[in-house]
Amino acid sequence: MKLYGVIGNPIAQSKSPIMHNDLFGYYGIEAYYQPFLIEKGELAKAVDGIRALGIAGFNVTVPFKSEIIPLLDYIDPLAKEIGAVNTVINEGGKLTGYNTDGTGFLKSLEDEGFSTKGADVLVIGAGGAARAISFAIAQTKPKRIDFCNRSTENATRLAEEIAAHVPSSPLTLREAEREINKYGVVIQTTPSGMFPKDKEMPLHLENLKTPLVVADIIYNPMETRFLETARKSGALTINGLGMFIHQGALAFDIWTGIRPDTERMRNLLVNQLGGKRNADW
Repeated sequence: MKLYGVIGNPIAQSKSPIMHNDLFGYYGIEAYYQPFLIEKGELAKAVDGIRALGIAGFNVTVPFKSEIIPLLDYIDPLAKEIGAVNTVINEGGKLTGYNTDGTGFLKSLEDEGFSTKGADVLVIGAGGAARAISFAIAQTKPKRIDFCNRSTENATRLAEEIAAHVPSSPLTLREAEREINKYGVVIQTTPSGMFPKDKEMPLHLENLKTPLVVADIIYNPMETRFLETARKSGALTINGLGMFIHQGALAFDIWTGIRPDTERMRNLLVNQLGGKRNADW
């Protein structure tokens, strides 16, 4: 039996084991998917252990998506440009890293009938997920992509990289709060609002007036306080479930060569997370 898994910190909230173990059973694959909590500063030892145990593949979540890159043997060109990896396959002891986050996010927008083409986009956050999503969006020819983050330095660095593809500027959180109505799409990519800290918000939305699309890549809870506030202000909201499903489907394909049934994945996770789809709010 092959072993797969996900590494991160925290990791208890992840629904990846439920999703992938169901897929292994459904497709008759003798494999098991296990979450692994990795303490900060112990990633290199963990990767050595993965090699020693012969783990066939694994996902990478916060805070290791960028930190893991120098520990791998090969990096897919897109993941290298993004500077973050969320999926790794082990082939004969050689670890290859990919990034399925950005493509997964775009597919989740398509599911809801939205596109970032020609849009003014604001990304909240400047970490691995923000990088993957913004590089993917840049390929859709948006009008611009701006960034706000607790660390203005990180937002500035990412904006400078994206500016090679589309116009981009960094904002402070306070500037973003004031100028929120300039954007047609707002994407929340930080852990703020994730269970168990589900009362947190990355920024305030008191000024939100113009109808726009607000997405949050968090899926547990399925409606964060940030999304709830945006919805009550008249925005169209998208939670992180679709992105989670599509990035997971792409990872499963990389590991097994099978493109899984995403509707099955969605139904399973909706039931696990409370029985509501995004459109049920």
